Amino acid sequence: QVQLVESGGGSVQAGGSLTLSCVASGDTSSIIGVGWFRQPPGKQRVWVARVGSNGGTDYADSVKGRFTISRSGAKNTVYLQMDSLKPEDTAKYTCYAFTTAMIWGQGTQVTVSS
Repeated sequence: QVQLVESGGGSVQAGGSLTLSCVASGDTSSIIGVGWFRQPPGKQRVWVARVGSNGGTDYADSVKGRFTISRSGAKNTVYLQMDSLKPEDTAKYTCYAFTTAMIWGQGTQVTVSS
């Protein structure tokens, strides 16, 4: 089993930066890929970014060029560096790991004020 714990959320003004972390524990060798979703207030959860087992990354168009996903060499921690934040980035951010199933963290809130 894999467990995920996020941290790094908070409040920031537009144009600012935040870095989210997601630490995986348990059977981390079973992780194929990791990434992030976010759920804005009153809206559905949407995918944000992912990094595969080969290190390849992919981003939603809404964050491309502003967010950077990375993973520690041991694959135990995945980071989401968020720059040039906008009010529309306000959401609960949840990391996930893909093994033979999707594993979810508990989420961390990011609030961007104008």
